[in-house]
Amino acid sequence: MAEKSGFIGGVAETFKTVFWALLIAGAFRTIFFQPFWIPSGSMKDTLLIGDFLFVNKMAYGYSYASCPSVRVPQLGIDVGADDLCGVFKGSNERLFGSEPERGDVVVFRHPVTGRDFIKRLIGLPGDRIQMKDSLLYINDVPVKVEDAGIFVETMEPQGPLGQQPQCANGAVGRGAVCEKPRQTETLPNGVSHDILDIGPRGADNTGVFTVPEGQFFFMGDNRDNSTDSRFAQERGGVGFVDRKDIVGRADRVIFSSAGRSMLAFWTWRSDRFFKAIE
Repeated sequence: MAEKSGFIGGVAETFKTVFWALLIAGAFRTIFFQPFWIPSGSMKDTLLIGDFLFVNKMAYGYSYASCPSVRVPQLGIDVGADDLCGVFKGSNERLFGSEPERGDVVVFRHPVTGRDFIKRLIGLPGDRIQMKDSLLYINDVPVKVEDAGIFVETMEPQGPLGQQPQCANGAVGRGAVCEKPRQTETLPNGVSHDILDIGPRGADNTGVFTVPEGQFFFMGDNRDNSTDSRFAQERGGVGFVDRKDIVGRADRVIFSSAGRSMLAFWTWRSDRFFKAIE
């Protein structure tokens, strides 16, 4: 009987350990950091498909969007932040809130679909944003840009979704060199970052976007391959993003894999491990 009790007691202790470990991990993810995989090339070359990072939720305080979302399509699981914390969704205020800064790389909930997006913060409340001939204007003043060479990658499927890159040097075959001109853009507050250009696109010239109070304007660094605030929500874009929909700030790439699975160690990008996001 003592042996049986010892076995049962051991199993109970194991369950207790697992329970508390999961509880602590859940609280850590909910309160402090959220893991995020980069699924698309909209932020190249700042972020590459297959980069893995933790989103700092403490950076801007907390709203309903700080609640975790769990999506496992293979199992039919699709639980969003609004499912868990939707009761708090109406307010645009944040607990322990601080304002995002221009140039921050931010994860936010899409205002319509609730999916997580990651883009760079370009426009603050009250700003006038416009694109003219691929050049960004903020409050009617063009930002400073400098040539930064050519961004080069291989034409091949990238990441779990097998996406093909877009190239400025035409339709190249698989395994060929894919090129995009790169510039360093400096925003009015002095934040500098690289942007890529593929070629003439409709969003290279826009009207003036005046950012409403309590909202923000986001753009991808891969300007010709990004669905962002330049595109209206009713047309599948992002539009303006409310303060309450912000999840947190991306500060550092923790891990990166160029393959379709993180287990394919031969595709790991060791030079991107713990790389600061600028």
